[in-house]
Amino acid sequence: MSPPDAGPPRPARDDRPPSGIGRYIKVWFRFVPREGWLPYDTEGLWATRLSADTARVANVPFLQDGVAEGETVRFTTDADGVHWATGRVAASGNCTVRVLPVPDGPLGRDAHAVHERFAPFGLGGEVFSADFPLVALTVPGGADLGAIKALLIRGVAEGWWHFEVSCVTDAWRVA
Repeated sequence: MSPPDAGPPRPARDDRPPSGIGRYIKVWFRFVPREGWLPYDTEGLWATRLSADTARVANVPFLQDGVAEGETVRFTTDADGVHWATGRVAASGNCTVRVLPVPDGPLGRDAHAVHERFAPFGLGGEVFSADFPLVALTVPGGADLGAIKALLIRGVAEGWWHFEVSCVTDAWRVA
């Protein structure tokens, strides 16, 4: 028996947090490729490791549906050390919107022009590549969702772009 001032028992070796807590890891998502779309069936997203099997997504997905920047996901690690997403633990309140400029439209293939249209809303995002100027945007839950939706619809009507919303919230649905 330990003396009363010995403090709490040390955790078992397996109970210690992994040494990478707080560091970026790549979490991979598997999905079925869409016909007529990019020919990928996985996407790796940077994430901040929170525990032995959870991480917070740190960038916006181009391909994976149903997840947004800031979401907490659970993962398993395979024998090769690859972290595979197994599900969402906590929603972020953010939405993911993908915008593809129409090549022969008023914006051409200019991803920067897409970013400029959304700059007044403070939206951040990434561009897939110079050859394929798909812009993936993170839309925070506190943004002016109604105005963003109106701009997206206007852009389609004026031939600027095509868009899809790949991760939605209840706030987005009612805006």
